[in-house]
Amino acid sequence: MTPELRAKLIAGITDGSIVPYIGPGVLADVKNAATGAPIPADSDSLIYAMNDGKPMAPKLMYEFPRAAMNVELKRGRTAVTKFLTRTYGETAWTRGAFHDWLKDIAPPYVIDINRDTQLQDSYADAPHTLIVGIARIGGTDYRYKLYRWDGQAYSRVESIDTSLPVLFKPMGTPRPEPVYIASDADYVDFITELMGGFSIPPEIKLLRQGKQYLLMGMRLNRDTERMVMADMIFSAAKPAGWVFIAEPTAKERRFCARIGLEIIESDVFEFIGAAQPA
Repeated sequence: MTPELRAKLIAGITDGSIVPYIGPGVLADVKNAATGAPIPADSDSLIYAMNDGKPMAPKLMYEFPRAAMNVELKRGRTAVTKFLTRTYGETAWTRGAFHDWLKDIAPPYVIDINRDTQLQDSYADAPHTLIVGIARIGGTDYRYKLYRWDGQAYSRVESIDTSLPVLFKPMGTPRPEPVYIASDADYVDFITELMGGFSIPPEIKLLRQGKQYLLMGMRLNRDTERMVMADMIFSAAKPAGWVFIAEPTAKERRFCARIGLEIIESDVFEFIGAAQPA
C-alpha cells in the first residue's frame, strides 16, 4: 500500500465518506482475559467453541450458520443465543488494537458484522445510535432494532439522529439485549428482508448513498457474508471501495471485480500500524 492510499483511506474514514466494514479478522489479537485463549470470531473458531472444542461433521464445518442451524434443530434456538451471550456478553476479553485505533478516529458510521461489544465500548463516552439486526421476530415488518446511547445507558428509539455516530451491528450483540443473526434460518429471513429493503432503516438508506467502504478483517469466499455485504453497501459510490485480503483467492478476485472493490493485498494490522498477532 502506498502512503498516499493510506492517507486517503484514513481521511475518508475520518470525514465519513469511507465507511469501515468490520469482520472477524480485526479481533485476531483479542484474548480471554483469564485463560489467554483467542476470542472465537471467525466461522471455524465459533463452531469449535459452540461444540465444546470439537469439530462437527464436515458438512456442518462449512460455515457457522449451518452449524448453528444444526444446534438449533437439536436443542432449540435459545441454545445458540445462550452460547453467543456467554461468549460475548459474559466473558472478559482483552482490548483489541484495532478498536483502540478506531476509537481515536471515531468514524461517524461503522458497520460491524462481529457479535462482540468492543465497537460499542469504543463509543461508550459519546452519545450514539446502535442498529441491531433481528430475524424471525413477529409483530414487525422490519429486521432491526434501534437504540440510543446517552452516555450512561441504551434506550429504544424509533428514528435515527444522523448527527450522532451510527453503529450498525447486523449480526447482533449481547448489549443492551442479546439478539443475534446466527443460524441459516436467521440469515435467510434477514437477507430476504435486506433485499426487500426492510433490514435497513430509512435514514441509513439516505446516509449511505455515494459512500465508499473499507472492508477490514474479512474474507469474501463465503456466500452468506457476501450476500449481506452486497446489500449493506447498496447505492455505494463507484468504485465501491477497498478490502484488505493479504492472499486473495481467484474466487475473491472475481467477486471483488464484479462488485467494485479494490483488493489491497496487505494486512489490516499493518494498515493501523499495530503488531500483527501471532
